[in-house]
Amino acid sequence: MLNFFDPAYQTPPIADLRFGLCDNENGTAAFVDTTATNMDNWIAIVENKHAIPLVFTAIDKGVVKDDEYPNCGRCDGMLMSDRHLYFVELKNEKESWIQKGVFQLESTIRLFDGAHPGVKKRYVHKKAFLCNRKHPSFHVSNKEQSLKFFRAYGFRLDIQAKVLMV
Repeated sequence: MLNFFDPAYQTPPIADLRFGLCDNENGTAAFVDTTATNMDNWIAIVENKHAIPLVFTAIDKGVVKDDEYPNCGRCDGMLMSDRHLYFVELKNEKESWIQKGVFQLESTIRLFDGAHPGVKKRYVHKKAFLCNRKHPSFHVSNKEQSLKFFRAYGFRLDIQAKVLMV
């Protein structure tokens, strides 16, 4: 049984105003970096202007192992507070990354809902972030895709390199 709240895959609460989410793409799980000297390794930047205590959960290679759920994608991680539930997929690709990333977010949300039915209703802010270091300023409108995603899963879809905490 999957447990997206397993403390073995979670960080202690982080209330930094700005920190990075990283994936070394070497078979290990995604992780948080709060050291500004390593910003070149950050795939996504978390802007936390209200210093909300956030817990990061490694999903791919953490909650969900590589050999589990073979035809099901999984995103890299999840950020949460008492009011926030954000799924995050980290990409470092130039081409064909949006469709794959959205699939991974959709699959992860379905896995989460299956493991924790009704739990997402507890959260006021629900978003799915698709972040790509190679495309930090994504300018193509994805309103239609975002609306479809929201109607299907109850999460707002943001394709950008910054995770903005509201």
